[in-house]
Parts: sequence; C-alpha cells; structure tokens
Amino acid sequence: ALGLSACLPTGGGTPPEATRAVPNPAFDAWLDGFRGRAAAQGITAQTLDRGLRGAGFLPGVIERDRNQTEFTRTTEDYLAIVASKDDVAEGRQAYARQRSNLQAVSARFGVQPEILAAFWGVESRYGTRIGDFPVISATATLAFDGRRGAFFEAQLLGAMQIIQAGDTTPDRMVGSWAGAMGHTQQLPTVFLEYGIDFRGDGRRDIWGADPTDGLATTANYMVRYGWQPGAPWGMEVAIPPGFDTGQADRRNRQPVSTWRAAGITRPGGGAVPDHGPAAIHAPAGAGRPGFILYQNFNVIRRYNPSTNYAIGVGYLADRIAGAGPLQGDFGADATGLTQAQRRELQARLNRLGYDVGTPDGVVGRRTEAAISAFQRDRGLAVTGQPSPALLAVLGG
Repeated sequence: ALGLSACLPTGGGTPPEATRAVPNPAFDAWLDGFRGRAAAQGITAQTLDRGLRGAGFLPGVIERDRNQTEFTRTTEDYLAIVASKDDVAEGRQAYARQRSNLQAVSARFGVQPEILAAFWGVESRYGTRIGDFPVISATATLAFDGRRGAFFEAQLLGAMQIIQAGDTTPDRMVGSWAGAMGHTQQLPTVFLEYGIDFRGDGRRDIWGADPTDGLATTANYMVRYGWQPGAPWGMEVAIPPGFDTGQADRRNRQPVSTWRAAGITRPGGGAVPDHGPAAIHAPAGAGRPGFILYQNFNVIRRYNPSTNYAIGVGYLADRIAGAGPLQGDFGADATGLTQAQRRELQARLNRLGYDVGTPDGVVGRRTEAAISAFQRDRGLAVTGQPSPALLAVLGG
C-alpha cells in the first residue's frame, strides 16, 4: 500500500536519543551509492547536498519498525489507546475549532468531516505530535536496513523531490520514525502523488500550523482508493454464541444478508444495515462484541495495513460525531481480568504511590514496572503481570 502512517497515539514527545544518529560506516557507504541513483532520477547535486547534509543512521527507527502498536495490541486495547474518554473529548474540541475547514474539505471530496478529524487525531493528536524524526535520516535508515529497502528508498527519493520542488526545506521535514509527515502523516511518495494545495497559496504545506492541506491530501487519497461518500466504515455488532469465527476475516466479504442469516445483529438485537458486501471482525470470539466492516473500512486500511488501525479511525470518528462508547463487553483477557478490572488495578496502584499514569485498562511497560515495584516491596514473586490475585492483594 502507498499509505503507511505513523500512528502516534500514545505517549508524549520522542526521547532525544531515539532521533540521534550514530556512526555507521556501512550506512555512509550506502548513502554514497544512493546519491548516484538519485542523480539518475533527476535529483540535482545541489538538492542532494542540501538534503543529505547531516543525514545519519538512526537505531531508534529500527527499534520502532519492529514494534508497531496497532499490530501488537488487541482490538480492545487499541481502541482504549486511540479513543479513550479524554481522546474523544479532545477530538470534539479539535473538530469544533476546525469545523469550517473540515466541512470545506469534506464538501469538495466527499469524505465525512469526522473521518478526517479522526485521521488527524490518530496520526498526530490534532497536530500536536507531528513527529521529531528527521525524515531524510529515518527513510535512509530504513532503506539501508533492507527489510523493506526498496520501499523506503522510494520514500527517500520522494523526500529529495519534495525539497527540489520547494514545498518545504530539509530542516522542516520532520515526522514519524517511518518518514510520515505533517498533520495526517503522509509519506513522501503519497504527498507527491496526492498532495493538495487546498488554500491555493502555491505550496502544499502539511507541516505548518494550519492542517487544511494535510486534511485535503488525506481526503484526496481516500477518494482515489474508492471512498463511498456518506457510507459508514462499519459498526459494532453482536457475535452470537455458536458463530463460526473462522468466517470472521476481513477478506471474507459477504452480502449483509449472509451475516444476518448467521445471527449477526446490532448490539441489543437490531438488524444490521446493508451498505454492500461486508466482512466480520470478531476479536473476542463468539458471544462477544465484534464489528461489521464495509467498503470504507478497506479504504481506511489503505492508509495503514492494520485492522486495528482502521477500526480505531472509524470508531473515533463515530465518537467525535456524537456516538456513544461500545455497548458490548469483551470479557476477560489472557490475564483473567476485564478491561474495567485492569483499570481498577491501575487506579489502586496509583493510590498506593505506584504511578501508572491515567488508568485506561491497557497494560504497558509503565503498568508492568509499577506492578513489579509493588510486588518487590511486598515480598511477592516479581512477575510484572496483572492477575485477579494481584487485584485482590491491592485491596479496595
């Protein structure tokens, strides 16, 4: 897919050491070879000198490439990360601030304004986290690393073309570890093909304070990949007991009548609406909540090839537009605790002075460290893992 987003839904800024280059003679030799290949593609020596000045190998980029949140979390946890109560409130406030711009872009392209706002929120926290990585060094590092070498060399070449065209300067070209840039995190090749000068000021500016060009570029991308104006991405459904979860696969698109016949309903028992062929996602299995996924889900997924990501964008969009939270209960996870119990465990740790941050029910490194510290201080076996027994020991 052309679209590969940054996905920066968690945490604050990037630690400085993650963006710091380290000496790597093999990387330097690779970069010399790239100069020749780029020149053969029409990049001038002046542009290469400007663009590659100070470029270096970033180990922090390689680490992040191996551990992407949207691929390593459950759907329940991912939604808690990108669409918590605070995220929804922040999204509604950002939507209100940019209402006229969002609606203007929507009117031109046919992508619902709340969908655009959700992309903006998931990708850059409404422009507050556009990324700290120098895009040229990041894409060069990933191209050199070789796992997706050809793909990221194309991004590095695209970055050179953007500089040569005058859309921005190398020092302003910062973004995610993957080289995605701006308010809605476009990769260089995506920017070059789909970038929109919505303001008509002669530059496609996705890096400045005004998010409009970035929002329009995302809308243009979605339309080109088949967005259906006015149609939903999907919605929550109830997966009945006994449902064959082997049929729950995003590639298994069936008429909605097929899913109705299999017992799929809206939460509470209403009929699932028909918006064309759809797939079912049943992350917690039969008898638990799931999702029906329409065509627009697949278009969102072109932006990032993750089912969790596409559901996250769609769900956050619905919440920004005024919808309530999910109605179903995913049940206990592998630790034996429900999300509500995991939130309570985190709250109890906080009350005892073991800081886990805002209780969200998502067990990450900070929660694991707090559990370990509590267990160590109480003379318990140090596992760092939540459990019903630990919740009981923590008390009320």
